[in-house]
Order: sequence, then structure tokens, then C-alpha cells
Amino acid sequence: MKENSINRRTFLKSSAMVGAAGMVGAGNGVLTSCSGINGKNAGKTKLIPLKEPGSYYIPELPDKATDGKELKAGIIGCGGQGSGDTLNFLRAANGVTVTALGDTFKDKVDRLADTLKKEKNIDIPQDKRFVGLDAYKQVIDSGVDVVLIVTPPYFRPIHFQYATEKGIHSFLEKPICVDAAGYRLIMATAKQAQAKNLCVVTGTQRHHQRSYVEAYKKIMEGTIGEITGGVVYWNQGMLWYNERKAGWSDCEWMIRDWVNWKWLSGDHIVEQHVHNIDVFTWFSGLKPVKAIGFGSRHRRITGDQYDNFSVDFTMENGIHLHSMCRQINGCPSNVNEYIQGTKGSWSSAGEIKDLTGKTIWKYDYEAEKTNFKETGAYVLEQVNWINHIRSGKPIDQASETAVSTMAAIMGRESAYTGNETTWESLIAAPLDLTPKDLSLTGKMDMTGFTVPVPGAPINKK
Repeated sequence: MKENSINRRTFLKSSAMVGAAGMVGAGNGVLTSCSGINGKNAGKTKLIPLKEPGSYYIPELPDKATDGKELKAGIIGCGGQGSGDTLNFLRAANGVTVTALGDTFKDKVDRLADTLKKEKNIDIPQDKRFVGLDAYKQVIDSGVDVVLIVTPPYFRPIHFQYATEKGIHSFLEKPICVDAAGYRLIMATAKQAQAKNLCVVTGTQRHHQRSYVEAYKKIMEGTIGEITGGVVYWNQGMLWYNERKAGWSDCEWMIRDWVNWKWLSGDHIVEQHVHNIDVFTWFSGLKPVKAIGFGSRHRRITGDQYDNFSVDFTMENGIHLHSMCRQINGCPSNVNEYIQGTKGSWSSAGEIKDLTGKTIWKYDYEAEKTNFKETGAYVLEQVNWINHIRSGKPIDQASETAVSTMAAIMGRESAYTGNETTWESLIAAPLDLTPKDLSLTGKMDMTGFTVPVPGAPINKK
């Protein structure tokens, strides 16, 4: 096995900085939702569309992908999320299989291989099980048609770049970068993927959740009027962690405990809360121009991250988004999005209300269960990806998800420093969280992995 070392900076020198590109397209709705607007209230209010039908992308979300070309998938990242995405991919279509697995650690690869044999009767031979920091290259070069990139977020831009260079369709779990350098690489690679007519879908599964898609359509139709602001939350208990074990190198410990280290995960405002921020950037079609926020660390056991953030974003047209996230046990949970408009408001509970608080539209979850067998957004995102590949219709979700990811990074950096961050300054910043001595087998300088402290130090007299 080659020396397990990697320096991402060498991948970034030639990366061009490119602007965010919106996704547009046309599609048919898959579920008719009940609405007071279309019922007894019809005619009382003339809706003015925010966007004209056909100018925005609506995915087709059948239970299963249309049969077509057989697809061989490689899995890069075989932990819990990677294993789940793999099974969802296999559930999403006929004629798809997994032929190669890669992870930093052998036990992760073997565990997923055992799961595939037990649950799907898929044998992954030993020569298709790749281990180490360079395993992604071996997976991509093994003869696969598509790859699922489910490594810790720091590595995703590099893996996406290599897959695109090789002409491979990519599924990228969210978030898709952790810093400005990764954002620039993602955006440059997305342009290359577009030029090669590749299909790139990301793990922002709300885009494939029928209740959200139907709500998005309603908002585009003008049901809540012009969007004037919003509030998004992801408050929950602490996630998992791994305390260091004897024999683990510095790098091995951090990667096995990756969700607690900012260079690997981006911090939880990026790794998890990006879902909620993404809903607002998707529905509004706006990116933030500046952010001011704060956060702190109270209960986290390992790593160098915060466990709470509160951020105020100013969007391109001057409206505001308030973002709040927390991972602390024993506190109330709240995972929701709210969007306010001039004529009403939408909440992720699946309701639109007018300015008096009266419900004028409500998503019909029971009808979805009656009309569809598959209601899981994690499967439906794979269905949509496979359908685009088989139909030869390219899709680029990387550019869109890069915007919401960078928004989360803006919030994180503001909280870390106590200063306002701006979109233009941050996308051009030299911010690169790559450890200078990244090596799986050697020692790393751990003195740099400290919890950020915002503001000026206290001057004692």
C-alpha cells in the first residue's frame, strides 16, 4: 500500500474561481396537494408567480427509477452514512449493483462488504476493496460507472474532482466542502462536469422530499407572495464521538471521530445545519451577502468544534434569514424551517398560512402514502440521480449545494471570529483547513486544533 499521505493544496492551485450557477429545468409535479387557494378561496386573490413555470427545476419522483442501462457503483466512504446511501441506491432501481468499496480503514470496508453479502447477496472481492487515503482513486479507476462520495466532508471536493476527470457520475453527500478552498474546487469541478454532460446529485434530500417539492411549487406560484425573510433551526442532542484508543495515530483518531473536528466536518453548522440553510437558499433563490453570528462550546467531549450557533444572514435583496443550531443533550429539539412572505408564510410542517394565521394549503401526507410506495427522500434522491443518468439528461446540483454550504461556512467563520463575514471576501479568501502535516501513519502537530475564541483577549490589570 502506498504511503497514506495527501496534500489537498496541490489540487487547488489550478482551480479557477467561478460564480454560483442556479439550476433551472422543467418537470411535472407528482402529487396534487389540497389547497384552499384552489378551493373556495379561488378568485379572491390573484397570484403573481415568483418564477414562471418551466424556469425552475422540479424533479420527477416515481417510486423507482426507470429501467435502463446497468450501472456499476463504487462507494467511497463506508461508514454509517455511506452504508445507508449504498442500500438506498440499490433500492432505488433495478439493474444497479456495487462493484468496489473504498475507505480509509479496512474494518469499515469489510463491514459494508459483509452487509452487502448478507442483505443483497452482492460479493465484493478482496481486490475490489480499497483502503487508505488514496482509496478513492482505486475505486474510481476500477471500472465503475458511478460513485457515491460519502467520506468526511473535507475530502469530498478532491474525490469529486477525480471522478469528474475520469468521466464518472457523482453522488455527493452534503456538505460538499468545509472551507473557501474546497468551495472553489467544487465550483470549478461542477463546470467541468457540466461540460462532460455528467449527472451530479447531492445529499440535500429535501430537494427530493415530495412535501418540500410541492411547497416549493406553491411558493413559486406566488401563494405566500414575495419572500421577506425566514428562520431555520436544527437543534438536537449531541452526536456520536470516539475517544482515542491505543495505537491510533493522530490522523486516524480524528478521522474516526471526524464529526467533531472542524477541518473534517466543517463544524455542525456546516455538516448538519446546512440542510435547513439550503431550504431557504433553494426556495428564495438567493445567496447571503453577509453574516454576523455567535456560538460557543459547552458540552462537547472531543474535537475542536462549537456545540451551538446563532447567525443572522443578510441576503442579496436585503431580506434576513435567522439561523440557529445546537447539539447539546437535555435541551429541546427543533428541526424546522419557516419562510415569511407578503401574503402568508410556509413552515416545514407542510402548511401555508395567510396573514391572519389561517391555513390555506396543507400537504396531504396520507395521499402520498396512497399514491406511492416509496416515500423516503434518501431513496428518491437516488431514483432521480439514476433517472438522469439513464435518460442522458445532465444535472448539476453541486453548484447549488456549494452556495448553501458556503453560507454555512460564512456563519461559522463569523461566530469563530466575532466579526461580520461577507460572501465576496470569503469566496476569495485563502481559508483552507488542510492540516499542513496530514499523514495517516505519522504524527501531526495537534497544537493547532483548538476551540476558536472570538473577539479580543481580556487585558488583565
